[in-house]
Amino acid sequence: MATNDEDVIGRIEALAHEEHELFERGSHGDVSDRERLRLAEIQLQLDQCYELLRQRRARRSAGLGPERAKPRPASVVEGYAG
Repeated sequence: MATNDEDVIGRIEALAHEEHELFERGSHGDVSDRERLRLAEIQLQLDQCYELLRQRRARRSAGLGPERAKPRPASVVEGYAG
């Protein structure tokens, strides 16, 4: 996973772009089962990235080192409302 805020934001942007493309294709009925699975993976990875970014910002606000923030496992972030 990314090591600084810019890396995390870049990863979020790349995943969001891919998600948008899959949503667009899906809106035209042109998405495979494999792509539906990929969409679910993307959504989970986005949750993980957003959580990591929140952790980094919270640690920084508390005067702690943001580099100590760690990605949370999928089981923790599943179902987070962004």
